Amino acid sequence: MTTSYQLARRLAFTGLSVSAALAVMKIWIGLAAGSAATVADGVESAADVFASGLLILGLTIAARPADRNHPYGHGRFEILTGLAIGLLLCVTGAGISYRSYLHIGNAGAPPQAFAVWPLLISLSAKAVLSYYKLSVAKRIQSGALAADGKNDFVDVISGCTALGALGLSLFNPERFANADPIGAVLVGGIVFFLGLQVMWETSEQLVDTMPDDTNLEELRKVAMDVPGVEYVEKILARKTGLKWHVDMHIHVDPVMTVRDSHIVAGTVKTQLRSKLNWIENVLVHIEPFEPAPPVR
Repeated sequence: MTTSYQLARRLAFTGLSVSAALAVMKIWIGLAAGSAATVADGVESAADVFASGLLILGLTIAARPADRNHPYGHGRFEILTGLAIGLLLCVTGAGISYRSYLHIGNAGAPPQAFAVWPLLISLSAKAVLSYYKLSVAKRIQSGALAADGKNDFVDVISGCTALGALGLSLFNPERFANADPIGAVLVGGIVFFLGLQVMWETSEQLVDTMPDDTNLEELRKVAMDVPGVEYVEKILARKTGLKWHVDMHIHVDPVMTVRDSHIVAGTVKTQLRSKLNWIENVLVHIEPFEPAPPVR
């Protein structure tokens, strides 16, 4: 297993442990304090446990080396994991909103003030987890870890929403009797829309969306710096897991021997993989260079 996958797995295990502890704390204290918003935030943390478990499974499968049936490796399982996490967030968010909506207008006794503490603890823990997961995801190009990091970030937002709703209920129980269940509905809505965003971003990778123009220019520049390369005609790239597979068409001197042109192609491949750490493999196609005729 590669170092990048190991790092992502360690973060996923950490997130799973933290989310499990927070879920138990928020649901238990939320029920004891009579706070629907705190319980809703706890249910969201419980879903995070399942999401982190999916992430660990996906990263484990994605780290397997290429084989006869999977010549590009198993990296797409990492992307599929991100898609599954997005779907889980949508289902969880919709469920939280629906159940909380049923409590609007049926408010009982106001929640107790000690329901604030698990929300404050969760905000701090999830802010730290989100920062590290998103930082590492950006460095190792992991869509699934980024989805999990965004999931933690939305916990911060939903926690603030739940905290605000709970605060209104405590400040003026009569006037803001429905603030707590309304806050729970908003928490569910935030989770749902984050899930849609995660599903969209991971789907973009599954349909082989090209890297951005900056990365394409990096590929072109490294190839053009190789002696013997006259022109880079075409670049195609697809992401499989944490890295990209690239097909590149380069032009060389048409009188160059086949052996020499393949040496140039091999050098291009070596330079791309050594200078750009987001490249997994490169297939170089050789074409004869034909200068454009002068304009008369």
